[in-house]
Amino acid sequence: MVNFVDRVVLHVTAGNGGHGCASVHREKFKPLGGPDGGNGGRGGDVVLVVDPQAHTLLDFHHHPHQKAGNGRPGAGKHRSGADGEDLVLAVPNGTVVHAADGSVLADLTGAGNRYVVARGGRAGLGNAALASTRRKAPGFALLGEPGEAFDVVLELKSMAEVGLVGFPSAGKSSLIAAVSAARPKIADYPFTTLVPNLGVVSAGDTTFTIADVPGLIPGAAQGKGLGLDFLRHVERCAVLLHVLDCATLDPGRDPISDLEAIEEELAQYESSLGDLLDRPRLVALNKVDVPEARELAEFVTEELTGRGYRVFPISAVSHAGLRELTFALAGLVEQFRADQDAIAPARIVLSPKAVDDSGFTVEPDPDEAGAFIVRGSKPERWVRQTQFDNDEAVGYLADRLARLGVEDQLAKLGAMPGASVTILDYVFDFQPTAGMADEDYSPTRRGTDDRLDNDARPNADDRLAAKKSRRQHLSDEDLLLERAVSE
Repeated sequence: MVNFVDRVVLHVTAGNGGHGCASVHREKFKPLGGPDGGNGGRGGDVVLVVDPQAHTLLDFHHHPHQKAGNGRPGAGKHRSGADGEDLVLAVPNGTVVHAADGSVLADLTGAGNRYVVARGGRAGLGNAALASTRRKAPGFALLGEPGEAFDVVLELKSMAEVGLVGFPSAGKSSLIAAVSAARPKIADYPFTTLVPNLGVVSAGDTTFTIADVPGLIPGAAQGKGLGLDFLRHVERCAVLLHVLDCATLDPGRDPISDLEAIEEELAQYESSLGDLLDRPRLVALNKVDVPEARELAEFVTEELTGRGYRVFPISAVSHAGLRELTFALAGLVEQFRADQDAIAPARIVLSPKAVDDSGFTVEPDPDEAGAFIVRGSKPERWVRQTQFDNDEAVGYLADRLARLGVEDQLAKLGAMPGASVTILDYVFDFQPTAGMADEDYSPTRRGTDDRLDNDARPNADDRLAAKKSRRQHLSDEDLLLERAVSE
């Protein structure tokens, strides 16, 4: 059974942030203990890390759903919740991360290279962290944010410095077995190689890796045969080696036509790492241990040399010409490495926020006249962290939005009181007086906000005052009655 997987769809979910705690310190002889609710814990990230011991994406093929740990909620006595555990996923060297729309998110090359594919949710603040001179004992806390969730495509492009290309049964597997310790499957029928095979070759003081890519046929760049699935494994190769079969018995085939067909497929394949025809290419005329094949190799060598190719007659069976070939490949690999070292290190690009970037946008709602939609990282994050069953928390949200400038922008766009304002999936009624960010306003009772009290029903304080007034009124009537009787 073939266990090589080089393309998977991964469903990743980062951990949710823990909720903050709304608590007040209660202890004997300490009547004004104050708020002591702790913050929640951060949600865990989902991280991809290049591991030299990983060679395929098989684990993700069997387990496509991956989720990081959630942050724990805060508690009283200023106890913060534990952070969620990061989920670290080991991927092979040469893994490319694509978004669902096909765009490249990361190209992971080099042991230890990391990419955070999904970030954990922010932790919610406890009421101790929300306390201020105006809100000395907040009766609410902020909720933790949900972690990011994405569907990404992982695609493996083998990390080899030399790639073998050629028709099926051209002897590529036999060649890699002859020059390295790799032991690929070898048989006398086409498409014996179904997965790329990697081998390590030593030539003098130079050691390099070589990849045996499954055989290509005309139309491979358009998906015919196995070419479309495995041409990407030669994208990272510094050198390409054409392995041409000089002993083929197929009618209409010869080394020249095979070379032209493979070159055509390489030209048509759209590589994300540059044109494959720009790579140095050598030609190996294989199977010269057969007398007829040796004659054919001698016949076509002059024409191939005239086209600018370096030609090496070889035999993977008798090992003839392999030493010269491996040293030629080593020279090209060394030149490639020297060119890579000469490249200047990448510069760090800073992208500061624009001066006029307010962090949010307000647009008219196309589906409802007179309504508006607010977008932006801050407003959306604040809405996700709000407890809407707590009036004080809603008033705190209104103050934050007002200080950010959302109300002013709504007023500039002509928003009337009562207009619908949508943030994420929540719809609010625009009331300019509800969130004035008034520095003089101080909440009276924990969990309430007088500015949001639209209920005509009297509250507890009003009912108590009315009760005292009625008692006083009755006492005055009794006093007048007693005076009338005495008179």
